[in-house]
Amino acid sequence: MGSCLSSHTDSLGCSSPTAGNGSGWWRRKSDGVVRGGLWAGVGGGGRRGGGGGGGVAGEDELHRVPGRMFVNGSSEVACLFTQQGRKGTNQDAMLVWEDFTSKSDTVFCGVFDGHGPYGHMVARKVRDCLPLKLSIQWSANMTDLNSPYQNGSMNSEETASISMEEEWGEPLDADEDEKLPEMFLTLKQSMLKTFKWMDKELKMNPAIDCFCSGSTAVTLIKQGQDLVIGNVGDSRAVLGTRDEDNSLVAVQLTVDLKPNLPREAARIQQCKGRVFALQDEPEVARVWLPNNDSPGLAMARAFGDFCLKDFGLISVPDISYRHLTEKDEFVVLATDGVWDVLSNKEVVDIVTSAPSRSTAARALVDCAVRAWRLKYPTSKSDDCAVVCLFLNPPTISSQAVETLSETPKDPAETVTERPVSDPLQSHDDEEIVPATEPRAEKLEERCQSTRSLAECISTKEEEEWSALEGVTRVNSLLNLPRFLSSDKNSSGSWRKWL
Repeated sequence: MGSCLSSHTDSLGCSSPTAGNGSGWWRRKSDGVVRGGLWAGVGGGGRRGGGGGGGVAGEDELHRVPGRMFVNGSSEVACLFTQQGRKGTNQDAMLVWEDFTSKSDTVFCGVFDGHGPYGHMVARKVRDCLPLKLSIQWSANMTDLNSPYQNGSMNSEETASISMEEEWGEPLDADEDEKLPEMFLTLKQSMLKTFKWMDKELKMNPAIDCFCSGSTAVTLIKQGQDLVIGNVGDSRAVLGTRDEDNSLVAVQLTVDLKPNLPREAARIQQCKGRVFALQDEPEVARVWLPNNDSPGLAMARAFGDFCLKDFGLISVPDISYRHLTEKDEFVVLATDGVWDVLSNKEVVDIVTSAPSRSTAARALVDCAVRAWRLKYPTSKSDDCAVVCLFLNPPTISSQAVETLSETPKDPAETVTERPVSDPLQSHDDEEIVPATEPRAEKLEERCQSTRSLAECISTKEEEEWSALEGVTRVNSLLNLPRFLSSDKNSSGSWRKWL
């Protein structure tokens, strides 16, 4: 989301623990000493158990953990794909972590959409650190349900803050709360504490300037037939399920937490922040400082963005629960680059009609990119990141299709990717997948196109898009506060200002 002024890849500030024997290392950590809310392997610049320094080494070890996928790929239960838009560096991140917390029936999924000058760094930091901390916090809470704040996992200030901020979440009726499984109640407390810790970690991290940069996060944990979703920002989760007539329908599992929601606007205004839309984009409500027409953030909750944290912006997740049935087929997590141009039903239909499970995420991103050309021909497309989690075992026929889809293509059919032209962009970033747009004759009056979405989706790749150098349709962040250039001389000065 939005353009980026730096492409420097941040090191793993949470200093992840050694991968050790694979998926069991965080369990050993949870049995160790936990102090001040930061376990020995997680914390800004803290020690790493198992030896070695932090930073890049920690990233390498984390990325080698079995069952953890963060780049384009697929497994038996999930697939994920991201593609850079036309606004600059890809600021979207994604994650699928199978056997989460060493449980074979548990999987963690998430997509993270960064914005602002260092949004890509914030998104990847959250992707790497949030699941680690959540696994430890959840394990600690399950160890003794009667003492959820044991082992010093949160200090008194953080505990009090969570109890106050929890009021901004969606309230549950007493009867409804009693029907929910203990797993959800425990995980909900773990999520609230972990999201709070994550925002504090970003605030204190000297390697990332989060004053006017931030990220959304929509996270999902599936354990058996229990599904728990935590959402911050305007990314979205949608379920593909069957109705009484066995027709495929889309069920939105999250709420886009934008400033136009009455509950969000009331909180922001109560904290002296302002909410209004600009004349040239009346459909986009934004958050502004009390006495300054900046930064104009297009969401009501986010990690980072500390210039607005005193004025109503929060990082408290909206947490929901769903018990899965045999009619539920898959869940799609995606950033707003997808939802801005495709409806929930269109997304579900595209995933269902994909040639195979392993190609579903890519098919969805490809359709979103083509839909941008039809709906906003003069605008730059946004970054897209998609995670598809399949809830049922693959059928024999689908497995056969998977095998065929993995057959190497004829070299003549292989499309050569366009080289990255941005000199600031990191060349060793595996997550950035440049869009391929071979040049051809331009189409005149594309703005007046009357083609349907299906016709646009079927457009040949050789067809030139007239908006390759178009304007950005909607930026998540409009203006940086003016005092940044004069008063904010160092990356850490704003932390004192707060």
